Amino acid sequence: MTDKLRLDEPAAGVARLTISNPARRGALDHELLDALAERARTLEARCLVIRGSGSVFSAGYDIGNLDEAGFEKAAERLVAHPFHEAMAALEEYRYPVVAQLGGHAIGGGLELALTCDIRIAARGVRMGMPPARLGLIYSHTGLLKFVQTCGPANTAELFFSGRNVNADRAERMGLVNEVTEPEELEERVLDLAAEIAGNAPLSLAGNKRILRVLRAHALPADVLRELIDLRESCFRSEDFREGVQAFAEKRRPVWKGR
Repeated sequence: MTDKLRLDEPAAGVARLTISNPARRGALDHELLDALAERARTLEARCLVIRGSGSVFSAGYDIGNLDEAGFEKAAERLVAHPFHEAMAALEEYRYPVVAQLGGHAIGGGLELALTCDIRIAARGVRMGMPPARLGLIYSHTGLLKFVQTCGPANTAELFFSGRNVNADRAERMGLVNEVTEPEELEERVLDLAAEIAGNAPLSLAGNKRILRVLRAHALPADVLRELIDLRESCFRSEDFREGVQAFAEKRRPVWKGR
């Protein structure tokens, strides 16, 4: 198990996972994602808390280490298999999961937070989705998660503008359940997690299962294939390569539309 994902038990029936990858601003690399998937499949705590460390919950996919030689395949592997596997494991966790957003949640980091059942954020935290600034076509499963959480209009604003929103705006959009002062966040989250963990386990597991089924949207096979092909097409595009390079070089990208 990697030291980038720390486990402790801060209250009875509560397990807490801390993303500890400060050198990469909590970026989600293969090692961390694999550890998250493993923990989500093996823990049995009646409430699971996920938090970041420092000023960032997670900056999303770790795109800083995509080498030029194997760029297309490396990018596709990172934002497809390990990320989706970790999110699926978290969605399938039997009991409620709470995201403690004491730092910024960007890109895949924000989707990680939305995969949790409840989100509590510290005032001043910022959240955003930068795919449009990177030339990335997001997964249909990820976009659906945003539509279900904050609605089509708010999802469109996040994904089309690429701008970040502060915690108070995020609460109004439906991205988070509650905003607290930074110094009160941990106590508020642990109080809620302990309260959840003290409730009837059959009720917690049963209601979570029903909620998950109600949110499920089965797509026809041909439509699903079309959406997957559309997603994968961006990995072969000049614009995605340019977006990643511009991000690394801290400059504005020059789009070519191909």
